[in-house]
Amino acid sequence: MAHLTSMMNIGKEMEKKLNSVGIDCAEDLIEIGSKQAFVKLKEAYPQVCLVHLYTLEGAVTNTEFNNLSKEKKKELKEFSDSLKK
Repeated sequence: MAHLTSMMNIGKEMEKKLNSVGIDCAEDLIEIGSKQAFVKLKEAYPQVCLVHLYTLEGAVTNTEFNNLSKEKKKELKEFSDSLKK
């Protein structure tokens, strides 16, 4: 099992938050996916924002979160916005 911090974009603070919602390793995050991981984080930490979702997607796809495509960012923003309703 690979540590979460071995993934792109995931630092110690994000690792702690993910661990607290039951995501303990890189394989867990890849399996659950960025969107569901974001939902779990949002429930536990209401202050998490769209950048966290970008970070998670970047980790899952091994992409620097600033380099996600405009289409992917739009999709993720729409998903994040849908959680606010």
